[in-house]
Amino acid sequence: MVRIGKSMKKWGAAALAVLFTAAAAGCGGSTAPSGSSGGGAAKIGVISYLSGGGAAYGAAIRQGLELARDEINAKGKVKIELIIEDSKGEKNEAINAANKLIHKDNVVAIVGPTLSGEMFAVGPIASQAGVSIMGTSTTAEGITEIGNTVFRNSLPESLAIPPAVRKAQEKFGLKRVAVMYSNNNDFAVSGYKTFVKAIQEGGMEIVTTETFADKDTDFSAQLTKIASLKPDAVMVAGLYQEAALILKKAREIGLNVPVVGNNGFNSPQLIKAAGSAAEGAIVASPWYPGKDDAIVKNFIAAYKAKYHQEPDQFAAQAYDALFIIADALEKAGAGTDAGKVRDSLAAVKDFHGVTGRFAFDESRNPAMDVTVLLVKDGVFTELK
Repeated sequence: MVRIGKSMKKWGAAALAVLFTAAAAGCGGSTAPSGSSGGGAAKIGVISYLSGGGAAYGAAIRQGLELARDEINAKGKVKIELIIEDSKGEKNEAINAANKLIHKDNVVAIVGPTLSGEMFAVGPIASQAGVSIMGTSTTAEGITEIGNTVFRNSLPESLAIPPAVRKAQEKFGLKRVAVMYSNNNDFAVSGYKTFVKAIQEGGMEIVTTETFADKDTDFSAQLTKIASLKPDAVMVAGLYQEAALILKKAREIGLNVPVVGNNGFNSPQLIKAAGSAAEGAIVASPWYPGKDDAIVKNFIAAYKAKYHQEPDQFAAQAYDALFIIADALEKAGAGTDAGKVRDSLAAVKDFHGVTGRFAFDESRNPAMDVTVLLVKDGVFTELK
């Protein structure tokens, strides 16, 4: 039985159509799927952004999951088979992937999709089918309101942006700021609203708000206007591709103030693409590779040995997500009944992962600490 409340109404007719089409097609919420392969491994579906402009996010997620799978299977308490689908960052592709994983592959749970907009499209399908779905990078507000099988171990913007804004204000004495955001991206729009609230709560003035779109490449007009107003900082909600170009153009025209980003900044690709222009960028994250923690150090060493690169937040959160699911599978008994897995996941309260101590709150959002990071000398360091 699906309850349609305020959160469902805000998705609009398209999301409702997806939900009821799935029901009419016989998705069936009354019987939770049982997902195991012939070898006894629990089948976990993955929907990730693996090709297209944001593929660096999806690739990191896939690598974190595959590393976790190998380690989990080596321990032998549970066995996991990953069935991975590429969403290409498109809602329709994500919907097709979800339907395949649930109704053809009979997975017991899904990790992903990568983008919040994709989760708003596929979350109702998973919820209707009784399959748990966990976002490792979906930070927009309202994600877990989709249904009671929707989880995430990615911090909502409301828990990540305010600490970054407060720390930047405290460190740099910010009084007047400019805001930029992508207006065709659900996650960035949500981030923009959270930025505005945090700025207002800090008593700062917004001198201008400028918009752009995903895949834009020229930010001259917006940044020239911002520079003329001489703000103390710029707050940006967007993905790393556009964020890197914004940083480069800002520095090029002499706008050398701190730039505070949302979750889209949390990727080494931002630094790689922006180069020295990334210096001074600020973002909050539950993942801090410099943490003095054996679990973190072991993960970094294993990841570098396997993939010959440093793990980012998206790899770390995906890695933790699969271990959280594995723990739920083990505690659920046989671990192949989706309903039992959902209840076992909801009961997670004290998980120690590479992103720190973790628990799901009553709304299946993460309860955990964040670290505010600053790009300094080409790496993310803690802003103290």
